Amino acid sequence: MSFYTSLNGLKNAQTDLGVISNNIANAETNGFKKSTVAFSDIVAGSAFTNPKLLIGIGATVEAINQNFKQGPVEQTGNALDLVVNGDGFFTTRSAITGDTLYTRNGAFEIDENGYLLRGGNRLQVFPTDPAGAVTGTALQSVQVPAVNAAGAQFAGVAVGKNGVITASYADGTNTAIGMVALATFISPGGLRQEGAANWSATGISGAATYGQPDEGFYGGITSGALERSNVDLSEEMVGLITAQRNFQANAKAIDTATQISQTIINLRT
Repeated sequence: MSFYTSLNGLKNAQTDLGVISNNIANAETNGFKKSTVAFSDIVAGSAFTNPKLLIGIGATVEAINQNFKQGPVEQTGNALDLVVNGDGFFTTRSAITGDTLYTRNGAFEIDENGYLLRGGNRLQVFPTDPAGAVTGTALQSVQVPAVNAAGAQFAGVAVGKNGVITASYADGTNTAIGMVALATFISPGGLRQEGAANWSATGISGAATYGQPDEGFYGGITSGALERSNVDLSEEMVGLITAQRNFQANAKAIDTATQISQTIINLRT
């Protein structure tokens, strides 16, 4: 029994090492959120077993929890690099599959068709009038017109703290083209990691609730900056040493159990 108990311990330590290694590998990934492993003990016994004689049979991985604490902010000077200062995820939609993804990585750019996107996923906004007042709640992909109504060429774009995206033109005019829509979830820990600092909603996370930046508990938008990973390398290195020692201790327990079993077999023969 001790052999299998320690074997479970080895597997758990290996899982812990894998999670910590992934955190360290993504220490420089913008918008990345670290994870931690939660363990629980295993006890087996019947209703007739004396509770004072119950022996645990190891541990199991209960959950791999995501930590959505905000990471440090790095200034970039790029107007399309955005940070949510507080709660909320940027909402994006794939132009190919139509899947909706959520991210804290606000490194957006403009494609050849004028869409604001990141990694092929288009930023979703609330529609607004030219003055920036929201005119509807249905999300849409934001697209920058190449020319305005007067025929002036596009000159630049700016994003305000309230999330209003304003396009500037060569004739000196400015036109609001949408307001960044922020998503929150009743249980963000239930979001499914999709890679590239993207998440998708699940039944555990609940459906997204959308709101306007800098209103209520939704964070304001900072332009010209990016949110870095929330991984603390010093903390991860300590966790790595602890997981390694756990692995070594369980390996030693297996070796000891094997030696004892071999000794018993030799005595019997």
